[in-house]
Amino acid sequence: MNDILSYSNVTREILEKLNRILGEGNALIDSEVLDRYSSDETPHGLRVPPEVVVRPQTTDQVSEVLKLADQKKIPVTFRGQGTGLTCGAVPIYGGILMSFEKMNKIIEVDEDNLMAVAEAGVVLIDLREEVEKRGLFYPADPGEKTSMLGGNVATNAGGMNCVKYGKVRDYVLGLEAVLPSGRILQLGGKTVKRSSGYELMQLLIGSEGTLAAVTKVTIKLIKLPKLFITLYIPFQDMGGAFRSVSEILRKRITPTAIEFTEREAILETERQTGKKMPNHDAEAYLIIRLDGDDDNILLSEGEKISEICIENGAVDILVADTKESQSKIWDIRGDFYENIVRNNDAEIIDTAIPPSQIPEFMAVVKNISTRHGVKIISYGHAGDGNLHIHPIRGKLSKEEWTHKLPSVMDEVYKASIKIGGAISGEHGIGVSKKHYFKEDSDDEQIRLMKMIKTAFDPNNILNPGKIFD
Repeated sequence: MNDILSYSNVTREILEKLNRILGEGNALIDSEVLDRYSSDETPHGLRVPPEVVVRPQTTDQVSEVLKLADQKKIPVTFRGQGTGLTCGAVPIYGGILMSFEKMNKIIEVDEDNLMAVAEAGVVLIDLREEVEKRGLFYPADPGEKTSMLGGNVATNAGGMNCVKYGKVRDYVLGLEAVLPSGRILQLGGKTVKRSSGYELMQLLIGSEGTLAAVTKVTIKLIKLPKLFITLYIPFQDMGGAFRSVSEILRKRITPTAIEFTEREAILETERQTGKKMPNHDAEAYLIIRLDGDDDNILLSEGEKISEICIENGAVDILVADTKESQSKIWDIRGDFYENIVRNNDAEIIDTAIPPSQIPEFMAVVKNISTRHGVKIISYGHAGDGNLHIHPIRGKLSKEEWTHKLPSVMDEVYKASIKIGGAISGEHGIGVSKKHYFKEDSDDEQIRLMKMIKTAFDPNNILNPGKIFD
């Protein structure tokens, strides 16, 4: 791969060519615009402005921009809504920032084949609303509903519905993607099954924009369930909540979502938003969503889950069965990240561990918190073992916080790896997790990944410096 010193700057000549490719007003160099695209939502993240922001409207324009950048050795960073949490969309070597905000068309909703085709810049909430009008459902549910489909594909986003429905990867049937050479690839398509050589499409999913530019996505849809209910279950101790999760999964009950949260996450969100949960006096909570078409089956599953939770020390079982009451609970759950991180000096650790080992892992996290004197608030997707751990500065001085935080994060990630977990459940690696990625993957895995990167992007212009050096 090229050394970073070999990258070229965006010259006046390059700007003129970009304007010819994109049309006036789509190659932006105003300092305020560059600053706006210089960071994502990573806590304490990097801020590096690009030299130019480009906003293509067609795949052919993406192709021409990449061809030019590759010829001139100019780095290109792709960006959706900038909602990432690992500095993945930060143009750390300057160059061209390519925003997909103008490639936002839902091209087709194929009701006969239960599929949709959409451009990379389509916002998730818009996609959901469009398909739900037709009685269809896109189950992949990243917590950030304003994120873009292309960004979800780039990070193989997860979210709350993974217990029953899986991650974004499980719903991608086809991709249109552009190589740095400008060549346009059509990968996969509307066939549900395919067995034809290496699966390049799957390789691009989760590659964080380091291999190609994803411009269109064909996704699988399912029938929209008729019924949804939510169980909000307080526990006086965390162990009871986690034992309940293990038993629910062991008994082959499959809720749509099983979320865990500590009381402090609820209190913080209530303080910041003024919204109130049905109960906020217990130590820990499970928030469980069920969906289906048969009222009796849904009621039976809810009763089984309730019995398991009561046997494991649940204080109460609160049932939300109206759209309004359920939305209230899930809206507050969706506010956790914003109100913990954006309103405190806090970090986020996104880790995935075997669900049965959550109690053991959380005991280690509590020990780390106590030993270092650093407050930690935890919540996450307990049904698939993807937890979000937030070290918080609190009353520590800035010097103490700066000194203690690296050790806390290092120990939590190492504890996850030690019990067979991963350092990222859904946020990717980007820049901020590169250090930990080396410990999560052996040298041979990284060597193979670098060879793949070189095969796709021999001049190393696509999102350089992400995942690995």
